[in-house]
Amino acid sequence: MKTIPPGSTIGILGGGQLGRMTALAAARLGYKCHIFCADKNEPAVAVAAAHTLGSFTDRTALEKFASQVNVVTLEWENIPLEALDILSSHAVLHPSIDVLRVAQDRAEEKAFARRIGVDTADFVIVNSAAELSKALEQFPRPCVLKSTRMGYDGKGQVKITAGMSADAAWKDMGAPVGILESFVDFACEISVIVACRADGAMAAYPAVENIHRNHILAETHAPAGIDPAVAKEAEHMARKLAEKLNVVGLLAVEMFVLKQPNKNGQRLLMNEIAPRPHNSGHWTIDACACSQFEQLVRAICGLPLASISPHNRAVMHNLIGDDIQRWPQLLQDPNACLHLYGKTEARPGRKMGHVTYLKGSW
Repeated sequence: MKTIPPGSTIGILGGGQLGRMTALAAARLGYKCHIFCADKNEPAVAVAAAHTLGSFTDRTALEKFASQVNVVTLEWENIPLEALDILSSHAVLHPSIDVLRVAQDRAEEKAFARRIGVDTADFVIVNSAAELSKALEQFPRPCVLKSTRMGYDGKGQVKITAGMSADAAWKDMGAPVGILESFVDFACEISVIVACRADGAMAAYPAVENIHRNHILAETHAPAGIDPAVAKEAEHMARKLAEKLNVVGLLAVEMFVLKQPNKNGQRLLMNEIAPRPHNSGHWTIDACACSQFEQLVRAICGLPLASISPHNRAVMHNLIGDDIQRWPQLLQDPNACLHLYGKTEARPGRKMGHVTYLKGSW
């Protein structure tokens, strides 16, 4: 395992808030960050040592960027594989193309999980409204149709209820390939984030509970209010996925906690994975000895992983759209840790920042 020492430059694909918080954590350890993105007004650009403006189809820009950094990571997994192939031939890339090939496609993601013995909701891949209509004969409603690629924060997802036609659902989903999933009767949604080095060393943060509104993460509660045995099972699932995928960096695993054990006697189903920093890990900045962003830097640079021990319980709230206008009141609360992303335009559904409330000793 090669160590990339402080003073080196970390290349980050994407200029959003995850890149911004990674760059801030990297600077704390003496690293410089170079952002590759399309817009100079992206949040990460303002806090990075350098940036390259370009598209992921611009081979010249990608090669020049790769020549100026010591390691490349990302804040968004949906980078075209062709761009990643170019980058990996010029610089160390973490996570690898093989990891991203799985993480970019919900069908690949769930098939991979099933192959290694991780349970998911029942699913079937559909390529047309006609195939969806046939599949719906086998799936009790309600069920969920998702695009296999690119969907996030509820985009490309349709809940199919009684009376909804396959044609209408297919049109609303709006993608060439879909994955139809059985509806999960869950008690809560949780996630676990694992940091992984190239030599196999891992550190897993405690399971947290996530509350969504309008398909967007609204709150994260740390720790999750679940049975300790289920929390242990969740950590085991996240570690297993990270190990079998050979992740170097971070892997966030979203899971459903079932109200009753399934036919295999398990209480958890994997929902989705993300090989990058995750919104549900923002609380770690203020409530843990080492944040998810610093752990990412340590993992990709071959440094020792730090303690994941939380020193405070915490509740994180996303500031979405006009929520950003509450910043003066939030600063009045001594237990509120405010993080603003520097975005200039507040739009409905846009994450403008977050606030973490510290809730006493862990």
